[in-house]
Amino acid sequence: SGENTSINETEIVRDVAQQRVKISGRVVDQDGFPMPGVAVAIKERRGVGTVTDVEGKYLIECAANETLVYSFVGYVTKEEKATGANNLTVVLQEDTTMLEEVQVVAFGVQKKESVISSISAVRPEELRVPSSNITTAFAGRMAGVIAYQRSGEPGLDNAEFFIRGITTFSAGGKRDPLILIDGIEMSSTDLARLNVDDIASFSVMKDANAAALYGARGANGVILVSTKEGKADQISINIRAELSSSSNTNLVELADPITYMRLHNEAVRTRDAMIELPYTSSKIRETELGTNPLMYPSVDWYNYMLKDRTFNQRVNMNITGGGKAVQYYLAANYQHDTGIIKESKENLVNNNININRIQVRSNVTIKLTPATTAIIRAYGSFDDQTGPRQGRIEFSPGQYKTVSGGVYTFHMARNATPVRFLPYYPKDEANMFTNHVLFGMGDELGSFT
Repeated sequence: SGENTSINETEIVRDVAQQRVKISGRVVDQDGFPMPGVAVAIKERRGVGTVTDVEGKYLIECAANETLVYSFVGYVTKEEKATGANNLTVVLQEDTTMLEEVQVVAFGVQKKESVISSISAVRPEELRVPSSNITTAFAGRMAGVIAYQRSGEPGLDNAEFFIRGITTFSAGGKRDPLILIDGIEMSSTDLARLNVDDIASFSVMKDANAAALYGARGANGVILVSTKEGKADQISINIRAELSSSSNTNLVELADPITYMRLHNEAVRTRDAMIELPYTSSKIRETELGTNPLMYPSVDWYNYMLKDRTFNQRVNMNITGGGKAVQYYLAANYQHDTGIIKESKENLVNNNININRIQVRSNVTIKLTPATTAIIRAYGSFDDQTGPRQGRIEFSPGQYKTVSGGVYTFHMARNATPVRFLPYYPKDEANMFTNHVLFGMGDELGSFT
């Protein structure tokens, strides 16, 4: 009858669905290389499956209507129906969203959940700050890292940083952590100049367990940085341009010239009532009236020598691409940093701090064989820096210290007397044909308080 015919057809379909078949195939990566150790599981039956061999091949027995699941750490999981998976080459793609789940350790990578040592991983995006110096971004972004910055002068603005405190207080003891960029030991200056766009991973090893492979060299902690590598994909070009401004956080407020002279007289009088006062009443009066600025100068050295703010520019471009055998990452970076010293139109040269820096990087990955990969890395940094000359300041009686041009200029602007001389003078009859600027000068006592 018609009813019996329907029952028989249902049983036939059920028998076909439950028919056991042997499925064989091969798993490769996006470059076509075999992937050993890929888990091939049956979705409908938990705990049933196999793994690929060294050639990426597998053999599994399952029902014709079941689904095979292909999974590997760091790759996107893929599913295929058993009926269409026989003799099929399955291609697994890298999972970019899983990169944070992999932790860089001494000579390789581990899954985060298997890392038991004290390691902090910082996303490169968190280190992107409006500065040409990456070390200025350390403070407050890394647990266990103490960072502080002594100077904001371009070229000398490296932040000093320690991992879990200072292990030695001796003058000659090494306090800096071990810094490895792509496995090569670098200085803190090399790390400071590193471009954030070139960083693929940034890890800080903080305890003995994490730095054990480095021995005594890792006693102060280890900073591991790896730069980006090429990908087998279409050419990708990224360009980023930045314009940032910087200024003094705060300046010590100085007394005006009139108050300066009166307080100077008071200081001298309280120490010796019989000594002649540095400034007469007529000088103070004439300076206050401003009738003859050449004879009675009044100079705000902060306002004359320092700007409120300055602007810096940065441009970065990188190119990524490649095929199955060769991948490349090429990057170029230009930085222009300036100081806050005013550029005087009377000078024939730019007296401000001016830094032009060009950096280039090339990372080329070559797959020689399925099990052998060669990486060729090249990096160069070219600097052109100008600015005021260094100077010596007295930080204690008879003790002098050589400081940078920016620090020396700031020191001179803060300590120079505001009422002894002008920055420069107009030409008089005796100097009508003088080509150089007639700068004002003061003796040692006249220049400093």
